[in-house]
Amino acid sequence: MSAFPRHRAAVLGAGLALLALAAPGTVWAQPAGTGGLPLMVAQGAGGTSYSVPIQTLLFFTALSFLPAVLLLMTGFTRIVIVLSLLRQALGTQAAPPNQVIIGLSLFLTLFVMGPTIDRVHEQAWKPYAAQQIPFEEALRRGEEPMRAFMLKQTRESDFALFARLAKLEPEVGAREAPLRVLVPAFVTSELKSAFQIGFLIFIPFLVIDMIVASVLMSLGMMMLSPVLVALPFKLMLFVLADGWNLLLGSLAASFAV
Repeated sequence: MSAFPRHRAAVLGAGLALLALAAPGTVWAQPAGTGGLPLMVAQGAGGTSYSVPIQTLLFFTALSFLPAVLLLMTGFTRIVIVLSLLRQALGTQAAPPNQVIIGLSLFLTLFVMGPTIDRVHEQAWKPYAAQQIPFEEALRRGEEPMRAFMLKQTRESDFALFARLAKLEPEVGAREAPLRVLVPAFVTSELKSAFQIGFLIFIPFLVIDMIVASVLMSLGMMMLSPVLVALPFKLMLFVLADGWNLLLGSLAASFAV
C-alpha cells in the first residue's frame, strides 16, 4: 500500500478518535420512523457501520484537527522554522516563496516520519480495519510509535519542566507520562533545536554582510545598501557550497537519534 492511502486511513482513524473523546458513551441507532438522520447502518458482533453522512462528518472533523497534529507531533515545526530562517539569512524577501517552503517542509516531514507512520499503519490501522482489535486497542497501539518518536527528540529539561507544572509524581517517567505533558515538552525541544540550527546558518551570511559593509564604508559609498550588494555573494556562496543538499540532509539526519 502506498503512503498516501495510509495517510487517509490515519485521518479517518483520527476522526474516530475525536468522536470517541466527544461521546465516550454508547451511541445508539435512531429508531426508524422518527424522521431523523440514522447514525448507524448496522451494529452487531462484526462491528458498527456508520452511515455516509456520519463518515463525512468524521472525515472533515479529522481534517480540521490535522494541522494541530501535524505541527505538534511531527518534525514539521523544526523543518519549517529552519527553512524560514534560511530565507531571512539570505536576505531574499520572497524567494523561495511561502508555498515552496511549506510544501518542501511537508514532504520532508513525510520522509522523516515515514518509518513511524509505517509502524502506526502496521500495528494499529491494519488490525483495526480488519476488525481484529477494538478501537481502544488500536488507539493505544498507534500512540506507541508516535510517543517513541517524540521521546527521542525531547530534552529531559523540557520534560521535567512540564512534568513539574502538571504535578506528576516523581516516579513517573517520560515513557509513562500522558500526552498532555509529552507533546508541549516535545514542541519546546523542537523550537530550541530549530533556533540552534538557525543560529549556525546565520553565521556565514552575517560574516559576508560585515565584510561588504566594511568595504563599502571604506570606499565612502554611504548611499549604497550593503544588503543589496551582499545578496549575490550570499547566493554564490550558498550555491557553490551545495547548500540545499547540506541543509536538507542535515535536517533529515537530525531526527535520526
